[in-house]
Amino acid sequence: MIQKIKKAARIIRESSYTVAFTGAGVSVESGIPPFRGENGLWSKYDPKVLDLDYFYSHPIDSWEKIKEIFYDFFGKAEPNDAHKVLAGMEEKGLLKSIITQNIDHLHQKAGSKIVWEFHGNSQQLICPNCQTQFPVPEVDLTILPPHCPNDHTILKPDFVFFGEGIPEKAFEMSFKEASRCEVMLLIGTTGEVVPASMVPYEAKKGGATIIEINPEISVYTKTITDIFIPGKAGEIMNQLAGLIF
Repeated sequence: MIQKIKKAARIIRESSYTVAFTGAGVSVESGIPPFRGENGLWSKYDPKVLDLDYFYSHPIDSWEKIKEIFYDFFGKAEPNDAHKVLAGMEEKGLLKSIITQNIDHLHQKAGSKIVWEFHGNSQQLICPNCQTQFPVPEVDLTILPPHCPNDHTILKPDFVFFGEGIPEKAFEMSFKEASRCEVMLLIGTTGEVVPASMVPYEAKKGGATIIEINPEISVYTKTITDIFIPGKAGEIMNQLAGLIF
């Protein structure tokens, strides 16, 4: 495996435009479980709590589960080595941007500046009526559901629910970055969530070299991946960092 890591490091060093595409696996070492799989969130919670229609028709039930999952639990998460290495790569000019499916905001917390959040982020609440955004720390979540101080509409986390479209700017920029990159780092993503899963294919279509870091093979591994490095995101990224910094 060390030869694969050395080869990946060389390709990254020689690339003039590298982009990272991250999924749930990049945050597992921060204590955030994936949504799917044996130990995923949906094995413990009913996904309907993040269905847009259910949210509007059962706001108290949805908000109780949302608070428990995303603010009582996820709110304590800190960036791990994978997040920190990616931030360091950007700082040293080795990474142009991150496209992430995650809503945990940990890339930014680690110091990354250019992050396209394909599914929005949990650290902002939005009023569906007046579109005003509120940072979570400024909202009292001891009283549920929280309401907009402007028009008393129930506030919604500013991430994509089932039945809701992808944020236009994030969608546009994700595919634009994918189409122009020379190298795409795939980290911790299984490739099962559409339309986000199509972003790496756009990179491959543009001729990019695909370097995949995942504990297990994904739908990308035998289709578009050029170098597959099995393992945990933080451990592999630390090894890469030792060769590219």
